[in-house]
Amino acid sequence: MSRISAQNLPDNVAQVAALPAYDRAAKRIGIVHFGLGAFTRAHQAWYTDRAMESPLETGGGGDWLIAGISLRSPTVGEQLNPQDGLYTLAEKSGEGTRLRVIGSVAEVIVAPENPSRIKALLSAPTTHIVTFTVTEKGYCRKADGGLDLTLAAGGFYPLLAEALAARKAAGIGGLTLLSCDNLADNGHQLKRLMGEYLAAHHPDLVDWVAAHCTFPCSMVDRIVPSTTDADRAEVEGLLALRDEGVVMTEPFSQWVIEDSFAGPRPAWEAVGAQIVADVAPYETAKLRMLNGAHSALAYCGLAAGYTYVHQAVGDPALRAMALRLMREEAAPTIPAPEGMDLAAYAAALIERFDNPALNHRLIQIAMDGSQKIPQRWLATLAANQAQGRSCPAILSAIAAWIKHLRGQNGPLDDPRAAELSEVAQNAEPVPGLFGPNGLIESDWVPNSAEVALIMEGLAR
Repeated sequence: MSRISAQNLPDNVAQVAALPAYDRAAKRIGIVHFGLGAFTRAHQAWYTDRAMESPLETGGGGDWLIAGISLRSPTVGEQLNPQDGLYTLAEKSGEGTRLRVIGSVAEVIVAPENPSRIKALLSAPTTHIVTFTVTEKGYCRKADGGLDLTLAAGGFYPLLAEALAARKAAGIGGLTLLSCDNLADNGHQLKRLMGEYLAAHHPDLVDWVAAHCTFPCSMVDRIVPSTTDADRAEVEGLLALRDEGVVMTEPFSQWVIEDSFAGPRPAWEAVGAQIVADVAPYETAKLRMLNGAHSALAYCGLAAGYTYVHQAVGDPALRAMALRLMREEAAPTIPAPEGMDLAAYAAALIERFDNPALNHRLIQIAMDGSQKIPQRWLATLAANQAQGRSCPAILSAIAAWIKHLRGQNGPLDDPRAAELSEVAQNAEPVPGLFGPNGLIESDWVPNSAEVALIMEGLAR
């Protein structure tokens, strides 16, 4: 069967899928994105696609095609480049599947294969925004939060620094550098880490970047499970075209962006994004409630023998655990954004987790736990500990995570797998993981009562 492309989108596709309502051939690249995985294609690229077709009177339109950068794997490029960057987004719910063909991705470049193309795009005067979904580990942080310069050499930092140097030399304006990762205070962290890289390798750029570039914080939210062969077959049956880049997602989405841009931007707010003065309250609520509950369901659900999120949250005991984590442990530590009801937010999250059409795999959420749990669990534990409150739901999740580190759920997928596994095998692993000199650095140091609860969980 023919693959989807700009040339073979037949008229009848419009009967089953929404199509881009703008002339892709007339658009130019305005955004470079590092880490063009499934989440970006279901989220930022989806927002940008719709912003380009939104009415001019609302600030829509514009040249905002995306050049996606893969730092290592050629997979996404192999999926999208033969399809002219086109792919299908499938929103799945109990009511069925809704399709949209996304046109905002112009090309995908594998960094080791064509670094000169990437530098040319980053230094082009028509490029105004660089976005990032490189995951927590992609920022190359050391245990103390500083930049690991050795790791950074293989990441986005050198490419970006060289392009910024070229922009400075050419008298071109700076860039908006927009992190979209689940990283607390993501924009400020990116600014600090980029500053450390420049101070080490391009000290002459430090002041110029500070004056001409911005690093807005953002909060992103949409559940995007891994695409399966069955998903591709389902979409192929609907489109009568093969699409190797299919992305599955839920109907819900949220994007909150700090209003701090170095130059022009798409009219993201015209299609539902929130442009705000302070992202922090939204980010904290999402990290500690949604992401915190997700990770707890992942490790506890895997321990109970479940495969998918909806199966885990369908277990009455695990559902109660997730609700307790969100309502009684996380919510009291969060300064809720104006107009946000945290109890209602928790209930809505449970409904989203309950979506049986998504088949969101627990093992996918369980990846890279050492990079995730400090902001998802440990910040909540520290805040509650300071108020003399216990967090039995999170402590039970920590016990399940330690079992995961011990290999209970199969091989460990974590950038610190070897050292974590070694410490987890100890008869008393908690001090080695979370003590004053433990592997996981945070403001939380477990007291004797908390250690006892974790050990009880390990014994079950």
